[in-house]
Amino acid sequence: MANMEFDYTFDMFENGTDNISEESGDFGLDFQEPCGSTLSTNFNKIFLPTVYGIIFVLGIIGNGLVVVVMGYQKKVKTMTDKYRLHLSVADLLFVLTLPFWAVDAAKTWYFGSFLCVSVHMIYTVNLYSSVLILAFISLDRYLAVVRATNSQATRKLLASRVIYVGVWLPAAILTVPDMVFARVLNMGSSNFDLTNESMETADSRTICQRIYPQKNNLTWTAFFRFQHILVGFILPGLVILICYCIIIAKLAQGAKGQALKKKALKTTVILILCFFSCWLPYCVGIFLDTLMMLNVVPTSCELQQAVETWISITEALAYFHCCLNPILYAFLGVKFKKTARTALTVSSRSSQKVTLMTKKRGPISSVSTESESSSVLSS
Repeated sequence: MANMEFDYTFDMFENGTDNISEESGDFGLDFQEPCGSTLSTNFNKIFLPTVYGIIFVLGIIGNGLVVVVMGYQKKVKTMTDKYRLHLSVADLLFVLTLPFWAVDAAKTWYFGSFLCVSVHMIYTVNLYSSVLILAFISLDRYLAVVRATNSQATRKLLASRVIYVGVWLPAAILTVPDMVFARVLNMGSSNFDLTNESMETADSRTICQRIYPQKNNLTWTAFFRFQHILVGFILPGLVILICYCIIIAKLAQGAKGQALKKKALKTTVILILCFFSCWLPYCVGIFLDTLMMLNVVPTSCELQQAVETWISITEALAYFHCCLNPILYAFLGVKFKKTARTALTVSSRSSQKVTLMTKKRGPISSVSTESESSSVLSS
């Protein structure tokens, strides 16, 4: 992309739906050196809708179950439960946007200007919020394990008040560029002679993307990409890494409860590896593509196409994290699994309305108490 003259820049890094080059593809109206990318186009038309569909189904099932169980509990009892609910709501809203992007990747944008801006905003706010919530969860675990004796007030403040200022407010503010720049453009009405991968034919392509003004478009694009890498990966990643490393060091001390500590250490390492395995390859690809766009790294058609394919694949891997979140942050908790089984069992029994209803059933245990906060397995 570095050898292009830009009149408009279409940047989908913030929204992960760019059929042009999947997060990397900014294109202009004048090409000095067009790269043939039919292979990438065909790959994206099949690969992205398929993966988005799988993520959508798994994300709805997993996060939907968490929300149902939280609703069954009637009242959220613990800070851990509050984070679970926030995270599942964020992930649910995230996956609800994927069908739109799947259709867009397979064919074109059919849904009009209002939905274009709305889906961009929903996508962005929940993409950021889900990652920031993970940082809050790691901070809560640090307080529960390392500062267990005097951390209850701080944990309650974080879970009840600070999370809105530290997660949802920044995520909402970061949707402002979507309101300003996201729009629908019918390429068929513009007499553009484009050979880029974003269009099969110049008279049939409608796009829903951020469209930056001609002046300083490279600056706009680079700024928002680096902003996403910083806010959406580096900062929360550092919080997660530091908190969990301290937790590991704390759990490794002493001789009491070695079996429980061993399991807690294993769980903590899994959480760290899953986060960085999902998001690091994607952000590396975006960073490299941005350096190529700014001519910091020499580019070629072969390298450009390889980076585009890499970003498409690692983008899907990153989005799979929203399917892993219910497993990592809910189903690994023993008490959550018990509550889920109880909720589903009681729901099934009540729907059948058989003679078993006459039997006296013991009270259903409520959600776990704050005593779980003393263990990293509480989540």
